[in-house]
Amino acid sequence: MALELTLGLTLVALLFEAALGYPRILLERIGHPVMWVGRLISLLDTHVNRETDTPLERKFAGVVTLLVLLTVGLTAGAAVQKLLLLLPMGFFYAAFAGSTLLAQRSLHEHVAAVADGLERSLAEGRQAVSMIVGRDPEKLDEAGVARAAIESLAENFSDGIVAPAFWMAVGGLAGACAYKAVNTADSMIGHKDARHLQFGWASARFDDLVNLPASRLAGLLLITGAVFVPGASPRAGWIAMRRDARKHRSPNAGWPEAALAGALGIAIAGPRHYGGQLSTDGIMGEGGRRDCTAADIRRALQLYRAADGVMVAVLSIVVIALAI
Repeated sequence: MALELTLGLTLVALLFEAALGYPRILLERIGHPVMWVGRLISLLDTHVNRETDTPLERKFAGVVTLLVLLTVGLTAGAAVQKLLLLLPMGFFYAAFAGSTLLAQRSLHEHVAAVADGLERSLAEGRQAVSMIVGRDPEKLDEAGVARAAIESLAENFSDGIVAPAFWMAVGGLAGACAYKAVNTADSMIGHKDARHLQFGWASARFDDLVNLPASRLAGLLLITGAVFVPGASPRAGWIAMRRDARKHRSPNAGWPEAALAGALGIAIAGPRHYGGQLSTDGIMGEGGRRDCTAADIRRALQLYRAADGVMVAVLSIVVIALAI
């Protein structure tokens, strides 16, 4: 597959998604590609992940599930791309299909909704943040709600935008579809509860692997984006990322979180409650300010827009250079 094609598809897909998002009429009539994958994962979880099996059998079933998801993602993505490119203006149809696997606009809207809610009341802020994070919202004060939104913004910039764009640039729609299948599986079954500890092991570990390059790239993009945000510090972002990223319990989430926190002079992550259980974690942006507010969410969104703009600009330059 020509690099010029995959890079061009990625660039136009990013532009389409930033401008249009995922059309509501499609969501209402046919759902969303992630929902389709989610149904397949739920089906496999129900019928393949049997509680009567031994731990080894359940781990093997999880490996088979991952292979099924990868096969479906790669095959479906390659077939859709090939068919669409046969049509007049097919490149743009393929790019639109690719845009459905990105989340620039929806991520911004969901995080901005937390800032809007928090400015009205703590209860509305908690309600809004519960839509994007898995922790216990009732245990969050104003600063906790703001930090949760900012952490979600940083992490989802990596795995909701940079990672699918990276794999689309590498492998076209097939690469992006396979990535989204793995990432969705990790979010649904990659947990350490009794049911999924063994069954979700393969999906969780493979998701860590495929997100490794994008998480580092996302951190660098946030640091570069800080150049264009008044009051933000690229140098502090770089120092925080180098110092704190590996303290995070996730091998990937710490990179964009630490870069964003350092650039804005705040401290995020640390101990958090999930499902009534306290999860200890390293602080990203050690030494920064912890008492975040809705204003900090809006500054983080400003940095996010700048980082996303840097990614699109760099990709545009590369596509133009290859076309010359």
